[in-house]
Amino acid sequence: MSQAITVFTTMKNEGPYMLEWVAFHKTLGVDHFVIFTNDCEDGTDDIAHRLQELGVATHVPNEVKEGGNPQHQMLRRARRQPKVKEADWLLCLDVDEFWNIRCGDNSFSALIDEVEHRACREVDAISFAWKLFGSSGNISFEDKPVTEAFSMGDQEYPYHSGRAYGLKTLFRNNGKFTRFGPHRPKGVEEGKEGVIAWSDAGGKLFPSEKVGWRAWQGFDHSLGRLHHYSVRSLDGFLIKRDRGRTNHIKVDQGQSYWQDMNANKENDQSILPAARRAAPLLAELKADEDLGALHARACDWHRDKIAEIKMRPDWVDFRVWLADNLV
Repeated sequence: MSQAITVFTTMKNEGPYMLEWVAFHKTLGVDHFVIFTNDCEDGTDDIAHRLQELGVATHVPNEVKEGGNPQHQMLRRARRQPKVKEADWLLCLDVDEFWNIRCGDNSFSALIDEVEHRACREVDAISFAWKLFGSSGNISFEDKPVTEAFSMGDQEYPYHSGRAYGLKTLFRNNGKFTRFGPHRPKGVEEGKEGVIAWSDAGGKLFPSEKVGWRAWQGFDHSLGRLHHYSVRSLDGFLIKRDRGRTNHIKVDQGQSYWQDMNANKENDQSILPAARRAAPLLAELKADEDLGALHARACDWHRDKIAEIKMRPDWVDFRVWLADNLV
């Protein structure tokens, strides 16, 4: 039975990475993307709008007041979107996160089937834990798929840092959850706590009232990990730090963030088969005259922005520190 999956997300200045991410997850079975954007300078909003014209996505301008929280605002606004209301399954996902599913044909449909087979029942939520991927020694920003450019990541276990095992959750849009969160749905409807079937990435159920934002003890990764390319290259990270965070907006993405998220402990290319299956769709999106031009323009903006940041005297020490801590 076909089950419509909608992803909702918020973006700012992520233009070079959008098309790979959309093609990859659409190939896995995502039906629609609801993309909120705010204060973009690189054309991220224009790319989202063109994806809307092509029927792939819905673009929603996410105006935020000074000091406001773009992600929290998106999470409140997403529930009113028609494609969110219509979906059978929902997923809050960032553009630097890729679901690496390790069962069947590596699709979301295969994952749901296998989890429910192992759990011996219909499930309401399936959480995957991050597997961090570091810089892989890359200094320069390049117009290249991140799934190819960054192959050095964390070990399966133990986790690289306290931040390294955050969750993202695919969940049924069945009325049992009253609020959305960045890592999992929240606000279980009163009286429904005991009937929520929440699975890890191995088909093992866990009490929903105990689910936090990170993987719990004994979390099973056998059906997959969420590859998280949170730092990318040294130059790419300069853009990320300059842009600021989407949730903890007053927290600097500096040295501590890089140390926590830049995991280069083992080579892992297990995501490449899925990425290769998505390559024809990625090529098709880039072949669209408007999308192709917008993508190229975004890459040029990032190169120019990196050059400008490198001219800032107050960033010299930080850049030197990054170079010394590249892997």
